[in-house]
Amino acid sequence: MNIFQRCWQFVKEFFPGIMQALRQTSTDRLEFELREMENIFGLLVLGSFIGIPSPPTGISLRLMPHMFHEMLIMNRRVRDLDDMFGEIAGFMDI
Repeated sequence: MNIFQRCWQFVKEFFPGIMQALRQTSTDRLEFELREMENIFGLLVLGSFIGIPSPPTGISLRLMPHMFHEMLIMNRRVRDLDDMFGEIAGFMDI
């Protein structure tokens, strides 16, 4: 096998690996952003229960049966709230 064939083989194996790594990184970032957006939405709608100004309580109470998933997310966030800055810094590779 000559040098050209080895280089071509390397390029053919290298770029799919890079693309897979970029896909995984972008997927992880989108999942992180989705979790943060769900948390923010839950805080905006149900914030009156913890003292944050929010929509009228009647609207929040009517939305509550539909917000089971957001309530689970908020509960998990409170449980895992040890070091939020550390979590974000680790995610951003700082």
